[in-house]
Amino acid sequence: MSIDLDAMSLRELRDLRNKLDRAISTFEDRRKREALAAAESAAREFGFNLADLTVAKQARGKVAPKYANPADPSQTWTGRGRKPRWVQEALDAGKKLDAMEI
Repeated sequence: MSIDLDAMSLRELRDLRNKLDRAISTFEDRRKREALAAAESAAREFGFNLADLTVAKQARGKVAPKYANPADPSQTWTGRGRKPRWVQEALDAGKKLDAMEI
């Protein structure tokens, strides 16, 4: 099948593009369904269902602050992740992290 794009009007080209977009979308949806069915089948072969194997990790809950800025107690840090600037500045000044514990 050969299409002469140069001979088509702008409206015909846009209609063709819309048809192509729909065809691509339905093709991708169909392939996703096929992949999901194959994954479910493979999980069943091992005695599981797909939900057993794809459970997302539970989100961590809020953690209470462990350290507070002695100069401004409203600035706190849980001790997780990157150190806040005030913690790093205090450590650079020779203070111990233990001295900032709440």
